[in-house]
Amino acid sequence: MKKYISFFKIRFINGLQYRVAAYAGIATQIAWGFMHILIFKAFYKGDPHSFPMEFSQLSSYIWLQQAFLALFMSWYFDNDIFMTITSGNIAYELSRPMDLYSMWFTKNLAVRLSRAVLRCLPVLLVALLLPEPYGIAPPVSLFGFFMFIITMVLAFLCVVAFSMFIYIIVFYTLSPMGVRVVATSLIEFLTGSIIPLPFFPKKLMKIVSLTPFASMQNLPFRIYSGNIAGREMLFGVLLQLFWVIILILSGRLWMARALKKVVVQGG
Repeated sequence: MKKYISFFKIRFINGLQYRVAAYAGIATQIAWGFMHILIFKAFYKGDPHSFPMEFSQLSSYIWLQQAFLALFMSWYFDNDIFMTITSGNIAYELSRPMDLYSMWFTKNLAVRLSRAVLRCLPVLLVALLLPEPYGIAPPVSLFGFFMFIITMVLAFLCVVAFSMFIYIIVFYTLSPMGVRVVATSLIEFLTGSIIPLPFFPKKLMKIVSLTPFASMQNLPFRIYSGNIAGREMLFGVLLQLFWVIILILSGRLWMARALKKVVVQGG
């Protein structure tokens, strides 16, 4: 366990060095947040009571989405891992005294978290300074904020566990391009990154809410804003925990199976 903690610290500290990229990301995310809110405001002007979320709840959702984009962004995949698989350098990885799944999982956790640490506070500060209902509102209750923290951790684990499947698929396809495009499009839409899930048609939302995608950014952001509460919140947390366990266990089993068929040219 100590070696994975040390590996996490190394990757986390390394990720904190990219501050210029973080500054650019902060500016982009603030601008993107304003754009999203103004687009939705145009729709809300017609009949604000016909939408499934109050505008203040939606604003909080969007600002949280932008602040913690690095944790949940669907298009981020580690190119070094893809190169390790496609170039044959996987042989060196397998010679290390570390479990490959755990090492890659830890690396993804550290890189995403380091990027989020650099970017989240400035975005949240801007959102807090905005007037109602355009800024981020305080949590609905202390218990709601506690559940928000819990679900954020589980959602983070769920995202990383799902991304591990993409790396494993490349063992079979040998090219990451196709699977990355499909996975990014699928995750962006079904996690509520483009349109929050409450805006989906009811029948589609019932189906999506049972998938691991709804257990990602959708759940913690809606809990914080007060859009989900009571039994629905508790059910969501249990479902989230279920998907984290299933994704990690199935990912480990699938990687073990894939590694048995690894062929490295020249040796």
